[in-house]
Amino acid sequence: MEKVVLGRTGIEVSRLCIGTGTSGIGGASNQTRKLGHEGLVDLLVYAHSRGITWFDTADQYGTHVHVGEAMRRIGREKVVITTKTIAQTGGWVRKDLDRFRRELDTDYIDIVLLHCLMHPWWSKLMRPVMKYLSELKEKGVIRAVGCSNHNFGALKAAAAEPWVDVVLARINPWGKHMEARPDQVLPVLQKMHDDGKGIYGMKVLGAGDMRDKRREAFAFQLGLKCVDAFVVGMESTAEVDENLELLSTVTAPV
Repeated sequence: MEKVVLGRTGIEVSRLCIGTGTSGIGGASNQTRKLGHEGLVDLLVYAHSRGITWFDTADQYGTHVHVGEAMRRIGREKVVITTKTIAQTGGWVRKDLDRFRRELDTDYIDIVLLHCLMHPWWSKLMRPVMKYLSELKEKGVIRAVGCSNHNFGALKAAAAEPWVDVVLARINPWGKHMEARPDQVLPVLQKMHDDGKGIYGMKVLGAGDMRDKRREAFAFQLGLKCVDAFVVGMESTAEVDENLELLSTVTAPV
């Protein structure tokens, strides 16, 4: 598995990240619903054995405890973890991060993102949350901070916000389940990347709508100079194997 560094964070990750939040909402996801606790833990351990060293989770997916158990089996220093918070106040985010670390059973979290931002002015509204996350970053409790966006204005605001280290961005060649068309989004991602922000792509298969075009989707991601890596939700060892086989054979467009 190819390793890359996310922007200027210094955090080295596998090019492919395993997502644990397929249809994730309300503290559950396809992974938790279909696999149960042991099944998802086993899947994460298997993915790591195949070279996927980056796990993407969030409070809304209900997968912190699964990721935590997988890390105990693998070894904390061998895994990079992204999680996300929807906190909107300083007190809320403080409680979230205390709980997240307990659920993940870790002293530090590699990347914490503000989850599913929808407003162009989010960086003004979220200052207390951002301030607390920055304090944790200064203490070494968090290695990098950033956001995921579900609105084009919010994405552009992330590009202009120096606080942001890492961005999780919806990007695929068809514009499926994206904030705007690819030709509109890509210049924004390029600006972020040029400024040193780490970028990783989500909805690379258009939220599953284009799952029969995985080769095209993977080739598109690999051809993007402004995207460091990408996340795919996986629900079985067969999917892990298929995705890794595809990743090893696909050729990025020139």
